[in-house]
Amino acid sequence: MTTVRLWPGTLHGRARAPPSKSYTHRFVLAAHLSGRPGRIRRPLLSDDTTRTASGVRTLGSTLRKTADAWTVAPDCGSGPRRRQIIDCGESGTTLRLLAPTASLLDRPVRFVGQGRLPSRPMAPLFRTLGALGATVRLDDDRSVLPFSIRGPIHGGRVAVEVSTSSQFTSALLMALPLVEPASVVRTIGTPVSEPYVRATREVLRRQGVRTSRTRNGYRIPGGQRYRPLDATVPGDASSAAYLWAGAAISGGRATVSDVPDDWPQADLAVLPLLEAFGAIVARRGDAVTVEGDRRRPFRVVLDDAPDLYPLAGVLAATAPGRSELVGAAHAAAKESDRVQETVRLVRKLGGKARRSPGGLAVDGTARPRRLELRGMQDHRLVMSAAVGALAADGPSVLADASSVAKSFPGFFETIAGLGAEVRRT
Repeated sequence: MTTVRLWPGTLHGRARAPPSKSYTHRFVLAAHLSGRPGRIRRPLLSDDTTRTASGVRTLGSTLRKTADAWTVAPDCGSGPRRRQIIDCGESGTTLRLLAPTASLLDRPVRFVGQGRLPSRPMAPLFRTLGALGATVRLDDDRSVLPFSIRGPIHGGRVAVEVSTSSQFTSALLMALPLVEPASVVRTIGTPVSEPYVRATREVLRRQGVRTSRTRNGYRIPGGQRYRPLDATVPGDASSAAYLWAGAAISGGRATVSDVPDDWPQADLAVLPLLEAFGAIVARRGDAVTVEGDRRRPFRVVLDDAPDLYPLAGVLAATAPGRSELVGAAHAAAKESDRVQETVRLVRKLGGKARRSPGGLAVDGTARPRRLELRGMQDHRLVMSAAVGALAADGPSVLADASSVAKSFPGFFETIAGLGAEVRRT
């Protein structure tokens, strides 16, 4: 366990956004599904993405890593070359994206995982894959993991419940183009995190795979083939969000580059949020500069960007007055219950938080308290806490700081490069 001591301070300067976790996952899977060698330049090397890389190896691809690229050489027809077990760790994206791909095979593939992953929603995807011909066997009806899945699946008309995760839709969109006949996927419920589905469809479009929207879902022509992948992973708005927020909350000025606007990213929603918070935001090409001005309360709807929930809570806790975090109830089913943990974080900073059916009401304070956090192992909560510590009334102690390796391994080094005083113990 790594503990970090972080002093109040101001972020100033320039940084390059780390590669996108979401797109690294999708590029790895697209390269595998192409059936032909592909190259991924500047992938994110994190706990989650290495789980997906290991997963496609299990499904039959060879993956070679160099300093700045991964080369994926698929052999989808030969089946798994190693033990037919995919260890997802704590990565929900690995679990959900690879389950339909594994069900393309006429042999069982076993999935295992750790942390909260065995309790995260999967039943809607299991039901849909079952309707397409897959057999899913759970070891224990009370837990999602471990399970085994066996195909091969076929195309057809199916429905999937999408009110708990957008990843069910993304996973089906990536696997079903390879099978016959054509598929029509009807989505049931209020969709969440829709920008992630748009990101998936953009990857598919650039790889020559056709999908189209219908009135209540998607049409996917069957028997398609992916182009060989040759792609550079764009910078990650999800990671850049903490750097921009750090500048806004501390009254600093930070420019983060390599965040293009031609790749859909849900957490670009942080920019209008920061403007509502009182910051000045300017884009020039692929670089966005955020300058802190004053901290003011805001109202934000987070259904499409649930990963911003803890960060929005921290911003609200440091803005005197009443802020509202609306929607994103599915944030409670992430690596932690991010709604309840955000309440905890707000209160530790000296704010007040009250849950309601619609979201969270936060009464912020002009003098946030220093933090001493232990047992908060969710990477997004730890990074959000670090942002709050920049505005606190004294040095904060953040235990479990190594959890940031799940998505942003160099987070503390990056904020130190922008002027934060960080000490590991």
